[in-house]
Amino acid sequence: MTIHFEHRTAGEGGEWGRMSANSLSWDQAVLQPPVCDAWTEIMEEAAYQLASCIVLLGYMGGSGIFGSLYIFGLLAPGYFCYALWGWLSACGLDIFIWNMLLVLACLLQLAHLAYRLHRNTIQEEFDLLYKTMYLPLQVPLEVYKEIVKCCEEQVQSLVRDQNYAVEGKTPIDRLSLLLSGRIRVCQDGQFLHYVFPYQFLDSPEWESLRPSEEGTFQVTLTAETNCSYITWPRRKLYLLLRKDRYIARLFSSHLGYDISEKLYSLNEKLFAKFGLRFDIRLPSLYHVLGPTSSEGKLEDCEELLPGSGQASISEPPPLGLHPRASRPDSDLLASENHLQSCHPLCKGRAPLAPTQTPEL
Repeated sequence: MTIHFEHRTAGEGGEWGRMSANSLSWDQAVLQPPVCDAWTEIMEEAAYQLASCIVLLGYMGGSGIFGSLYIFGLLAPGYFCYALWGWLSACGLDIFIWNMLLVLACLLQLAHLAYRLHRNTIQEEFDLLYKTMYLPLQVPLEVYKEIVKCCEEQVQSLVRDQNYAVEGKTPIDRLSLLLSGRIRVCQDGQFLHYVFPYQFLDSPEWESLRPSEEGTFQVTLTAETNCSYITWPRRKLYLLLRKDRYIARLFSSHLGYDISEKLYSLNEKLFAKFGLRFDIRLPSLYHVLGPTSSEGKLEDCEELLPGSGQASISEPPPLGLHPRASRPDSDLLASENHLQSCHPLCKGRAPLAPTQTPEL
């Protein structure tokens, strides 16, 4: 490909430029570039040197949103110094315009990054919840935001002695997680256990019902201190779990662990008058949680296990097999009561476990 530059006089339509009539090929321009005859001995002014230093530091930034903030935060003033140099020293309009366009592009990037950073900011309570429960499981932040969005990013509160749920009256229409404070759980005025921070308030009620079923609380939950919690509406949470299987498995894991902690806290409290401890894994657990019987049947139950009663009455109850160091034991917070009644045994069958009903 050959480019022809023509030299015209004014009579031929004006002078197009002081160029040679010889042709110049692109190959010669690339392979044989012109060589500088002499380097200038005068260095550029301070604005040019400062701009080069700032741009060099800007390109040393890392990745991620904060690395991008660092890069564009330094490139913008660097290109602005180049624009000043082109306007004041080099006297080049094209240098000034191009560098001002680069400054504008950097400012737009900074505005976009600031918007993303503001959008990703969550409340302090939700940030602490993420670091406590979800970050150890390596749950992505975007998934956690979907969970928080389902609870409308609102933190509810309870004052001292205020009821969260009343036995037989409050419908099961939500799932709540305690953030701070302590909740007392009772049934028929009898203390069962406590709910501590980062435990679900109503995980057993949630698991006891299908999505199409309705029910009411079988226990009363009362705040012993000023409490804060988050709550997910039942229908809205079911829609989220149906849409996202990963979140559904995550909630299933958390709820299963929470219910097991509640059962173990009950197991630490359940002990018979003769010192035997109930095991939550045995089929006779429903005897423990069932209605109490009359005082007259207590003697019949004690006669069924005479050896065990005499051997264990002088021994203190053994320590639990699964102590919870992260939360205080409910036995230390509630008064321990002795056995008052027993459950009648089926005739002709040996008991699988101690069937006396202790008072929790």
